[in-house]
Amino acid sequence: MTPSKIRFSELVSEQTRAEIFATVLTAGPMSRTQVAQRLGLVPSSVTRMLPPLLEHDYLRESDSAPQGRGRPQKMLEVNADKHLVVGMKIGPAQVSGVITDMAARVLARAEERIPDCTPETALSAAASLTGRLLSEVSGAADRVLGLGVGVSGHVDSASGMCRYSALLDWNKVDVAGPLQQATGLPVVVNNDVNTLVVAERWFGEGRDTDSFAVVTVGPGIGCGLFLDGTLFSGATGLAGELGHMPLDPAGPMCSCGRRGCLEALAGDRAVLRHLQDGGVDCTSIAHAMDLARSPGTSAHIVARSAFTEAGTALGRGLAGLCNLLNLQKIIIAGEGAVAYDLFGPAMTAALDAHAFSTAARDCHIHVDPVRHDLWARGAACLVISDAVGAAI
Repeated sequence: MTPSKIRFSELVSEQTRAEIFATVLTAGPMSRTQVAQRLGLVPSSVTRMLPPLLEHDYLRESDSAPQGRGRPQKMLEVNADKHLVVGMKIGPAQVSGVITDMAARVLARAEERIPDCTPETALSAAASLTGRLLSEVSGAADRVLGLGVGVSGHVDSASGMCRYSALLDWNKVDVAGPLQQATGLPVVVNNDVNTLVVAERWFGEGRDTDSFAVVTVGPGIGCGLFLDGTLFSGATGLAGELGHMPLDPAGPMCSCGRRGCLEALAGDRAVLRHLQDGGVDCTSIAHAMDLARSPGTSAHIVARSAFTEAGTALGRGLAGLCNLLNLQKIIIAGEGAVAYDLFGPAMTAALDAHAFSTAARDCHIHVDPVRHDLWARGAACLVISDAVGAAI
């Protein structure tokens, strides 16, 4: 066997083992046969993957009472108390975090507003918040497994580096190194929307879906992909940059320095720019939503038009996503999802108008205005998945 083939085999095993753990976590207690049926595996494959999970006490197997006549069946369940995990989301205005057990149940949560999002400020706040969370759970320092961090943009998870984030204005920022030094913990870093994909897959609308996307709306337009049962990050962690899909070469300038990106047409700044161009003094997206929901004024008409325009652009972007990937589901999330009543109708109309053949009908749209701690919980899940899949 060549080294490359050996490594490929190891990767397949790691992925399968992580999927077994996630299945037991979200649907257990369950038998080996039930796990195999749920994952589309033969029972012998499950049995081959289980020993490290059982030997290292990530999963436990116990007898259940028989139903009717017959022997008790052995049932698998997660040992939730094996370790604790910290998850963190770094945003442009705040850092939010959680500490969870191995079943990803949140034991404590905290957030901290930051005066700016320079790497020094944000990473210092993340380290401080980690210490605060660990102090809130008895004995956490002795049981913590690691720290998971989600940041926007192009993230190289292998090196723990944010290569570029237009939203944070970061360029080649080492995230894992400083945080590991400050906290003393192993650190796993990924794109923040990818952490949300993991959370949706384990606990939310993606639980029974093999191919779906999470598209976040707000200050930026983000996208995470779960394809054919696997989180898909691309060759270098760049997959899913839907917000920087070029739609209008003559359009407004985007935060990335290029014109006419989807984010420049559908993000919060696009809505506020439309209002300002219409003569309405509005500096916050919350105010824009209030105006759009308060009929009887000229400002209301301009605000409704702003959200309609943003929804139309988003729908065209989603049509491209559906045409390329033929997804089963798109989950609309992020801070801006609370305005779905304002941009949703135009988004759906544009998606239907621009999707090829049955791509739009094949894809179910679900709206999930998630809280910040779900992003952080997803980051914690990355650490858990990494541990049970590879690092045991």
